Amino acid sequence: MLYLDHAATSPVRPEVLEAMRPYLTGVFGNPSSHHTAGEAAASALDDARSRVARVLGMRTGDVIFTAGGTEANNLAVKGIVLAALARGRRHLVTTPIEHESILESADFLRRFHDVDVTLVPVTGEGLVSADAVAEALRDDTALVSLGHANNEIGTVQDAAGIAAVTAGGDVPLHLDAVQSAGWLTLAGNGADAISIAGHKLGAPKGIGALAVRGRVPLEPLLHGGGQERGRRSGTENVAGAVGLAVALELAEAERESVAARVGAQTARFIDGVLAAVPQAALTGDQANRLPGTASFTFAGTSGEAVLLELERRGVISSSGSACAAGSDEPSHVLLACGVAPEVAQTSVRFTFGRDPLPDDAPEHLAALVAAAVSAVSGS
Repeated sequence: MLYLDHAATSPVRPEVLEAMRPYLTGVFGNPSSHHTAGEAAASALDDARSRVARVLGMRTGDVIFTAGGTEANNLAVKGIVLAALARGRRHLVTTPIEHESILESADFLRRFHDVDVTLVPVTGEGLVSADAVAEALRDDTALVSLGHANNEIGTVQDAAGIAAVTAGGDVPLHLDAVQSAGWLTLAGNGADAISIAGHKLGAPKGIGALAVRGRVPLEPLLHGGGQERGRRSGTENVAGAVGLAVALELAEAERESVAARVGAQTARFIDGVLAAVPQAALTGDQANRLPGTASFTFAGTSGEAVLLELERRGVISSSGSACAAGSDEPSHVLLACGVAPEVAQTSVRFTFGRDPLPDDAPEHLAALVAAAVSAVSGS
């Protein structure tokens, strides 16, 4: 079985598991406890925080450990905007192709806190222009929040260009880097807040982080014991934080070589599918995309039927975001890119992992996709 759904989740790396093991067994103390066992856990937590901050280009105190990417995005969007309300800033800028954790946080702020939300339109390839962001900014804009790389179509945004615009307007920029972490460099892109999730990097599910620069006010969403410098109460997941730090460091160390190898294989796969399947259309931007993401629509088919046929042939892929799995609605990302609803429902996403595939894998996979589509469409 070939697993090509790494954008949904990835296996835990052996090195990560080994690094976590002591904090699941012998060093099990609560890092808030003022005794030897607690201090050992606190030391490991501080070390993990410092290592994550280094890769993200942030200060150690900027990093807040969360239960994953969804919580990190909620804390960024709600926390920064709620804190800005006291200064009379009640305008949020985002786009219609964001992950549900951003879009639903924006809707929450609109419904319960009278926040004005502007959705900046995207191109047919899912790109957001810095000029469009600049036009959306107002004197009362509290935050610009967008995905560094889209989780469905893999399109990568010009983070540095957009950061230059937001900095000029004195507006914080939040980047959802859940998909891009480990594939793209995150340090030095000008973002004021960055969200990541461990299970996309080879760490376990249930651990993530939000890094927020100290100058950006943040209202906590979870109240209680005052952990994470009062920004996220709750006993910390020490083993998870250690695992996240190790996974992030490993991915960063390998990033350039892995991106080059996987990107080349993905490009060959894309070319093969487009050549072999007449009704195939690539979604997202062909040049500005994550190295391991290939997303297509197959007009005249059922995307779910293609997925089932592919799995029967030994290939596991997806129809888009795992968070929206089971929904009968077409992808909101593809609709925002101008894809017709009936075509959007034929989408299939293939996301490659960091481990090398055989040299002939792209051609073999393209042939399997062509056979699956043919079987489903009856041609």
